[in-house]
Amino acid sequence: MSKRNLSEYKRKYQAFRHHAWAGLGFLSVFLAVRLIFADTADILTPIIFIIIIYVVIAILFTYRYRSGLSLNSEVVKIDSSVDVEKEKLKIEKKKAKNEEKATKKLNKK
Repeated sequence: MSKRNLSEYKRKYQAFRHHAWAGLGFLSVFLAVRLIFADTADILTPIIFIIIIYVVIAILFTYRYRSGLSLNSEVVKIDSSVDVEKEKLKIEKKKAKNEEKATKKLNKK
């Protein structure tokens, strides 16, 4: 699977996961209201069944797009306080110093 498909699957997985959790939240609220106000059971029963179907569909789609979770989005953070050129110069100086030490050791022998 290409990286583009995986990123699309990850986006879809996140969206359906959101819908599943939101549906479960609504379902719990409607069930609580139905228990508290027993006289509204006739009105809330179809709504509860619709929400149950909605949640089941959202959970099925999260299962379908779960392969998008394997995509690791690595973020590279560049510290702006460090000057890249200065770091390169430091590395070059260290290399030159190490080479100088190595040549001195060879000359001693």
